[in-house]
Amino acid sequence: MNPTEPDKATEAAEDHEAGAAHEADRPATTDEEEAAERARRDPELTGDLEEVGEHYQDMTERGVEDKGEGRI
Repeated sequence: MNPTEPDKATEAAEDHEAGAAHEADRPATTDEEEAAERARRDPELTGDLEEVGEHYQDMTERGVEDKGEGRI
């Protein structure tokens, strides 16, 4: 398969879409809102906040030390 180049109209449409506000196609239902609230309070789903923070810090430090391909 040969790669293709998008035309100017496609690029313009993509640029417009990327800059547009991103909104849900509908509001959450009552059931969905209640499920989200239950999930926020469930330690099995949210994890220990201190542990999560430590893990984040550890991964950030490892990322800084990362050398080679894939380095940001």
